[in-house]
Amino acid sequence: MAITAAWCNSFKQELLAMTPHTAADVYKIAIYTSAATLSKSTTAYSATNEVAASGSYGAGGITLTGFTVTLDTDTAILDWTTDPVATAATITGRGALIYNSSRSNKAVAVLDFGADITSTAGTFTIALPAPTAAAGVVRFA
Repeated sequence: MAITAAWCNSFKQELLAMTPHTAADVYKIAIYTSAATLSKSTTAYSATNEVAASGSYGAGGITLTGFTVTLDTDTAILDWTTDPVATAATITGRGALIYNSSRSNKAVAVLDFGADITSTAGTFTIALPAPTAAAGVVRFA
C-alpha cells in the first residue's frame, strides 16, 4: 500500500469544469494508516484504512475551518486557517485526505506525512503549511 501526496485529478477536473466550491462548503480531513492506498487517482473519501475513532477524532475525520482563497504572485492557494486537531486521541497515521463533504465527499488532496505519526491519549495535530506559492497545501501556479 502507499500514500502519495497529490492534488486529486477529480478535483482538478471539477475546477476546470467550473464546479463551484465556496466558503460555505464543509471540508474535512481524514487520517489514514500505512495500509491505505491514496494518490492523485483518489476520487472520494472512503473509510477503508482510516484510523479508528479515538478521543475527539471520529469516522470521517476533522472538519477544516477558516476557508480562504488567496493569491501569492501568480499562484492561487486554497487554505484553512486553523490546523486540524484531534484531542485525547490514540492515533497512528501515515497520511490524510482532504475532501469536500458538501459535494458527495469528493477528494481534494492527499497528504503524505512521510512516516507514521503517533499520539497516545494526546493531541494529534496536522500542521498545514503557510498559504504561500512555495508551500501551500492546495495551490495552482
